[in-house]
Amino acid sequence: MKDALAILAALFAVAGNTPYLVEVVRGHVQPHMYTWLVGAIVSGTVCFGMLSKGAGIGALPIAASEVFTILIFLFSLKYGFKSITKSDKMFLLIALAGIVPWLFTEDPTLSVIIAVGVDVASQAPTFRKTWTHPKTEHPILYGSNVLRHILVLFSLQTYNIATTLHSIVMLGTNTAMTFLILLRQNKETKA
Repeated sequence: MKDALAILAALFAVAGNTPYLVEVVRGHVQPHMYTWLVGAIVSGTVCFGMLSKGAGIGALPIAASEVFTILIFLFSLKYGFKSITKSDKMFLLIALAGIVPWLFTEDPTLSVIIAVGVDVASQAPTFRKTWTHPKTEHPILYGSNVLRHILVLFSLQTYNIATTLHSIVMLGTNTAMTFLILLRQNKETKA
């Protein structure tokens, strides 16, 4: 059963990210490149941390999403929103530094906690951009992420901070982003 849930969650990663990537290439969506770069570092840390702490097949959806996170970052270099602030650079440095505890302790838990914290904080540029330019994001990605993270939690082989924290937190941030996009696009349409 857990295998089927993990595969289904990975399919949600593909289903949610593919249209987003297509919309990026078409110029309809403008991903914030620093958010996606930090996201790639964070997702990689979380994925490998989950594997090392026994997540098993439950890490598959995170790995599938990581592939798209890297692709979207690469496409954001050409098609993305390029307003970079000092705080964006700070999040990047913290994301990279977050890997250090794992190197010293051989336990990814603290690195996963730091990575998740950075992931949440690094969403600020995308939330800020979406508030002012709601048409630059698409709710399908974030809505499918909500479903994906629910399935991830049910597909894990082991439950601990390193395997669950990211999905629990991402449920909140992706739900918030989905509602923000829908509310702001609806308000803009009525204006």
